[in-house]
Amino acid sequence: MSEAADASGDTVTPTGFAVEVPGFQGPFRLLADLILEQKLDVCDVPIASVTDGYLRYAKQTDTWNIEEATWFLAICAVLLELKIARLTPKHTELDEEDMLGASPDLAYARSIELHAFRKVALELARRLEDEAGFFTRDVGPGPEYAHLYPDPMEKVTAEQLRTIAAQLLRPPPTLDLSHVTPIRFTVSDAITTVEAHLRGLEAGQATFRELTADCEDRMEKVVRFLALLELYRDGKIELLQAATFGEIEVEWRG
Repeated sequence: MSEAADASGDTVTPTGFAVEVPGFQGPFRLLADLILEQKLDVCDVPIASVTDGYLRYAKQTDTWNIEEATWFLAICAVLLELKIARLTPKHTELDEEDMLGASPDLAYARSIELHAFRKVALELARRLEDEAGFFTRDVGPGPEYAHLYPDPMEKVTAEQLRTIAAQLLRPPPTLDLSHVTPIRFTVSDAITTVEAHLRGLEAGQATFRELTADCEDRMEKVVRFLALLELYRDGKIELLQAATFGEIEVEWRG
């Protein structure tokens, strides 16, 4: 971090400006160094309070100059960028473990399925072990004894073969998932819907109430709101709310 130099070549730094924030009390320059060296969490530093304190300090001191103000603004800009990067959610691809952790019903169904596979695996292992001591007969009786053996297929009918095949090929009982809540709305579908709606408007502007006018379920409105946050994070829309709990204005940026 370089220090600004005045016309005489001397370095000018705001060494006289001290701050008091949670976990730190001292010169602001030392605070900035600790944050940049990752020895102090930038999220614990209220930048707005520090700026207000610096403005009061600038009005009271006689040594305030443009170099000192420039240095302070540059440092605050860096701290704000670091803070925004920490607070902005990062898009990550969910793997199967994350999906299971988000749905207890799905995790329960998968556990039942896993138990069934383990049970079948043990049964197959037992049968293979039991049959390991048997060997097939490579030769049959001589042709002179063929008339003494009855035909094993003589009394077998097509109906009997159909019944046996149906028993062997019958699928296992279907796992009952009626208690699992179906996923009816997804954020990706909501993003597509919002983008199509905003692009279809001549001004590219709409309110959140208008974007959810066709929603019949409260959960669908929640998913639409999550879609707006995703689009805002990607820089595709601009959000404006003039008052607390007021109407949310959405503007398409592309």
